[in-house]
Amino acid sequence: MSEPTITVEVAYALPHRQHVEVLQLARGVTAREALTFSALPAGFPEIDVQGCPLGVFGKRVNDDRVLQSGDRLEIYRPLTNNPRETRRRLAAEGKVMSSIAKAAEKRR
Repeated sequence: MSEPTITVEVAYALPHRQHVEVLQLARGVTAREALTFSALPAGFPEIDVQGCPLGVFGKRVNDDRVLQSGDRLEIYRPLTNNPRETRRRLAAEGKVMSSIAKAAEKRR
């Protein structure tokens, strides 16, 4: 006999603040539906409920992805820096983005 509900987490993170909400939802709920059922849109009005990118455990998913019990739905924010532009700027300064290079640079 299958459970009539599933338990999922809905997570949203800002640079200095995180919010994780545990929801009991009907089996068959999609990723986008789970976001609309959460309290996140009310608590974080900057979230584009209909258009923001979504993921499950760090992997981007489509809006119609059916969630499974135990999934963590992640709400992604727009990038504040364009990674390509950052790489170009660092290259012009003679630097690279890799963490190894950053660690080596700190030791100099």
